[in-house]
Amino acid sequence: MTSRYRFPAMPILLAALSAVALVACGGVNRTMLASPRVPVDPATVRLYDVPPAGSVQIAQIEATSGAGFGTQGQADAAVARLKQEAAKVGANGVVLMGVGTGRAPVNLGIGVGSYGSHGGGSLGFGIPTANKRAAGMAIWVPPEAVPPRP
Repeated sequence: MTSRYRFPAMPILLAALSAVALVACGGVNRTMLASPRVPVDPATVRLYDVPPAGSVQIAQIEATSGAGFGTQGQADAAVARLKQEAAKVGANGVVLMGVGTGRAPVNLGIGVGSYGSHGGGSLGFGIPTANKRAAGMAIWVPPEAVPPRP
């Protein structure tokens, strides 16, 4: 029986790469606390340390970045995803609860090997990956709300 792949390990490699691609994407968890409002543009969603007086809680949201090496860019991506989800439920603000680092469900491994006629050897190492998590409260702030004092 002949294989349609030039390299016998190709199906395994393709399956592994597909799994990494699926796992590397970030995710979002959302718990609704009130009825959603009309969606807004994510660019209009403001970040707050404390909720302004008169604001209404809509949802608790947790967002994660894709797998990487724990960079500031990943933290920014997690916060941006948080704002996008808030906008979907009609929130024009997010009270940022925190940003942290979690272990990504996938690690990057590199291996090199050789096999000669008189012996063999190999070298392998793993590179740990991480993702950033951002948690916040999606809120709707009415236009007449007084912003909190710094």
